Amino acid sequence: MVLSCPSTEMEEIDMAMGNFDWELLTELLENRQFRKLRETMADMNEVDIAEFIEEQELEKKVLVYRMLPKELAADVFSFLEVEDQEHIINSITDYELGKIIEDLYVDDAVDMLEELPAIVVKRVLKNAAPDTRALINQFLQYPENSAGSIMTAEYIGLKRNMTVEQAFAYIRENGVDKETIYTCFVTDSKRQLQGVVTVKDLLMNPYHTIIKDIMDENIIYAVTTEDQEEVVEAFNKYDLLCLPVVDHEDRLVGIVTVDDVVEVMEQEATEDFEKMAAMLPSEKPYLKTSVLELAKNRIPWLLLLMFTSLLTGAILVTYENALQVVPLLISFIPMLMDTSGNCGNQSSTMVIRGMAVGDIELRDVVKVAWKELRVGFLCGLVLAAANFARLFLQYPDQILVNLVVVLSLVLTVILAKTIGCTLPMLAKRMNLDPAIMAAPLITTIVDACSLMIYFRLACALLKI
Repeated sequence: MVLSCPSTEMEEIDMAMGNFDWELLTELLENRQFRKLRETMADMNEVDIAEFIEEQELEKKVLVYRMLPKELAADVFSFLEVEDQEHIINSITDYELGKIIEDLYVDDAVDMLEELPAIVVKRVLKNAAPDTRALINQFLQYPENSAGSIMTAEYIGLKRNMTVEQAFAYIRENGVDKETIYTCFVTDSKRQLQGVVTVKDLLMNPYHTIIKDIMDENIIYAVTTEDQEEVVEAFNKYDLLCLPVVDHEDRLVGIVTVDDVVEVMEQEATEDFEKMAAMLPSEKPYLKTSVLELAKNRIPWLLLLMFTSLLTGAILVTYENALQVVPLLISFIPMLMDTSGNCGNQSSTMVIRGMAVGDIELRDVVKVAWKELRVGFLCGLVLAAANFARLFLQYPDQILVNLVVVLSLVLTVILAKTIGCTLPMLAKRMNLDPAIMAAPLITTIVDACSLMIYFRLACALLKI
């Protein structure tokens, strides 16, 4: 027997899953069937609506946005790109702007204002309610990339002497505009954080139970000035859905929710990738970054790496006589440099990733170096054996040259592994981003070291 759903039900299911007929929406807009378009968007997810608006021509973005139901408009606005937010702000009335700011979560409003031009920020704050303006200004004063800069003030705060019944009544009355209602935070009269209780805890206890008897007093929290990377580590370590943020007097000022942490993780990962590729980080998407800005982000590192590579040339000049006596030595230089660079990159990537996820700490430097030294020895032996077999077949009468190559290979692989694992940890110790000690810089350093080892061995064994 085949079961089927009415077409209207199937349409609702598709909408719930975010599968929309974009051509239909565009056709409704083009044919100016605004009532039908408004009804269709009312059933859509706010993320999909924002995507639909972003695909429209500039003059149609505001038209579509103004069709949105009042209760949906602020949510859609928070998912728009900064450029589209600025265009809408410049195109709507002060009254409409004030409604948007009042309906936005504070953290979303702060994120938007940090990206907008000063003149637009001034107009936004001018049309915000006094309380909202004061709260936004407070958030804007927190250090960049700190817990305070990514938190939101929309949380459920309960009192320790409330009963479960009173807590539910408070949540029903005040929870509509809160970021989350599942986790509630218990404070005293001075707003100092006392404990945490979940809706599950409330549901599983009788109405007359006092909150202080069921709340968890073992609280994991962050301080407003704490780095956002430490907040991410706390979420990963304790599997949190939200994290309370307190000031230096232990007063609860906000919470960080998991959606904000995911955004921070994406930003930090992108920044690390760019640094590991020898580029200055950019906050803009690639397609929205100008050619001039892309070049400016890349040129400084390229200049640095270009001039540091002069060290390699200086080493070759120093051993110019050795190359003239045994020209065959030249042919093995690319293989040694490439192999040592790849080995260093492998180690640095593993260590940088390990530190990023908290698997490796600075105190583990000796353990890491000892492990990579042994890994380098094993890798070097295998690579040397394979190379010696090839060299013996290709140059059977150059035993000493072959020996120089394989010994250099073993030593450079060991050295490259050791340097690759220790330099990122050294950078961390110096309060630098370990990602800067990645492929390009490691390769330059290891190349110079491998050439020094190679020529020293050649001069010693070949009596040059």
